[in-house]
Amino acid sequence: MHNITVKLPDGTITDCPAGTTVGTLLKSPKNKAGFHYIAARVNNDVASLSYPLSVNSHIEFLTISHPDGWRVYRNSLCFLLAKAVNDLYPKANFAVEHSFNIGLYCSFQDTKNSENGITKDQLSEIEARMHDMVKKDFPIARRKLSYEDAVNNFEASGQTHKLNLLKYRNPPRVVTHWCDGFSDLAHGPLAPGTGVLTQFQLIPYPPGCVLHLPERSDPITIAPFKDQPHLFQIFQEHKEWGRLQEVSTVGRLNEIIATGKFSGFIAAAEALHEEKITKIAQEIAKEKKDTRLIMIAGPSCAGKTTFAKRLSTHLVVNGLKPLTISVDDYFVGEKDNPVDDNGKPDYEHIEAVDIDLFNKDLLKLINGEEIELPSFNFKSKKREYQGDMMQMNDEQVLIIEGIHCLNPRLTNAIPDKHKFGIFISALTQLNLDTNNRISTTDNRLMRRLIRDHNFRGHSALDTLRLWPNVREGEKKWIFPYQRHANATFNSALDYELAVLKPLIEPLLMQIKPMQQEYATSRRLTEFLLNFLGATAKPVPSDSILREYIDGSSFEY
Repeated sequence: MHNITVKLPDGTITDCPAGTTVGTLLKSPKNKAGFHYIAARVNNDVASLSYPLSVNSHIEFLTISHPDGWRVYRNSLCFLLAKAVNDLYPKANFAVEHSFNIGLYCSFQDTKNSENGITKDQLSEIEARMHDMVKKDFPIARRKLSYEDAVNNFEASGQTHKLNLLKYRNPPRVVTHWCDGFSDLAHGPLAPGTGVLTQFQLIPYPPGCVLHLPERSDPITIAPFKDQPHLFQIFQEHKEWGRLQEVSTVGRLNEIIATGKFSGFIAAAEALHEEKITKIAQEIAKEKKDTRLIMIAGPSCAGKTTFAKRLSTHLVVNGLKPLTISVDDYFVGEKDNPVDDNGKPDYEHIEAVDIDLFNKDLLKLINGEEIELPSFNFKSKKREYQGDMMQMNDEQVLIIEGIHCLNPRLTNAIPDKHKFGIFISALTQLNLDTNNRISTTDNRLMRRLIRDHNFRGHSALDTLRLWPNVREGEKKWIFPYQRHANATFNSALDYELAVLKPLIEPLLMQIKPMQQEYATSRRLTEFLLNFLGATAKPVPSDSILREYIDGSSFEY
């Protein structure tokens, strides 16, 4: 057996036999802060501590305080919860459904108690089982099975959602995770054992529960739970729509594509958007006496711009005369942009917007005065004026979209009675399978990768490098203000990842293992293997998805 060269985080370079597992190179199971190492980055690819090294490697060991380590911790807790439910209630309908505050909302219906969801006694029993497994520190093994053995295994255990996911894949080997008689498909690395999964809480949230997690910034403490009833309602409405359409997992979506029913499913998903936009327009029309500003906020690539354009059409139908401006056109520009703690431009900061000029223009418009609209050039990173004039009369409303639109500071000169706030995000209800959800953040990231490539001259590497700052900005400047919304809209389209797949894969392939961003690229590439690719041809020209993939009937 030949030797390979391994460079460790402290700069130490060592030779070891090929096949050496990553975890054996650890000098201590914990870092100086006392956090367990739970995974590693091997040549910028996230791997389990049991991963066997076969080539020269640079290694970085990960704890829960690292973004990739926190993701491994979260996924490992989902595995632990799924095992506990399987041990105690093997016939229950259980699913990890969607993000909820710091944690994840999970549905549970026991066949003996199908109407009321999970009971407090059941929840206590499941949580006690999880803590018992943490105490016993069962190993979580990564096992490769032949395709035939994997199918037989999931058939025997009645895990039909995993069989559906494998139905349109044919790898010679299927990677699974195994722990004390329970197995699951591997969707990325997990912790080496249950003993490191010490921080979590199960919180009742009828009809299911929330798996509450620690913050990455403070991984030894479980922060108080913060309810988000409006977001929960959006998810539940969308989940119910998925149940009615009988499409709640990727395996079922693949079946629709393979059987030639994709166009019909696209039409149904788009009709749902149309229905929701219609209802919001009707709600605004009821308040038209006082409403002058319609403020549309949401995180990056939630679909704010196209939503604003479609809403404008519906407002006309309801007798209103909307005008539209974008907060992005009031960016201060690169020279005056605030910087973060590292001295880099913080484009998500509210002071990246010229708030004084914005409010002056809004007041002039409300008072019937004419203004010249600015236009921000994203390539030159400068605000420009091109003679575009705007004036409002008493019968008109102004649609404004931007990430800060629900932050009262953005429109501090305008009385609240004149504002109608809308929060928009892309909250997919699809799961890979019952135990493994689809990240709504990843959904938006893939939209952004394609949009930045198509329309903003950014490479995939540029977008991935900027994304952590975008996420931090969302947590600071967007999500805390969603409570000010009068209405919410879910821009997710359950078919979209199949359409995005053939467009984004070539972009992800541009990221190489020598680059830090390779971990994200690799993770998304592996994730997309679960989807059948589909053509964008049936996607309507006014779809929110067209904002990213091109071919929209709207001008941007």
